[in-house]
Amino acid sequence: MTLGTLIIHDLDEALEQRLRLRATENARSMEDEVRHILHQVLSAPSARKGFGTRVHERVIQQTGGFDLPLPARTRPRQPPDFGVK
Repeated sequence: MTLGTLIIHDLDEALEQRLRLRATENARSMEDEVRHILHQVLSAPSARKGFGTRVHERVIQQTGGFDLPLPARTRPRQPPDFGVK
């Protein structure tokens, strides 16, 4: 297993302070707290809906739904005769 190193530049001071406070409240180092947060967020299954589902919901919401007309059914046509016997 490869261990990665993550460096975050220009972290907002207020955010860093909140992270430090959260780490202290949970008796963890800031590094352990970040690791814990990342694990929680990235291990959970995504609740985001797929593109097709979002489009479908938007169409239903905007139009109330609709039916496409079905063409009349006909008998199948005869296959072409290529003169092969």
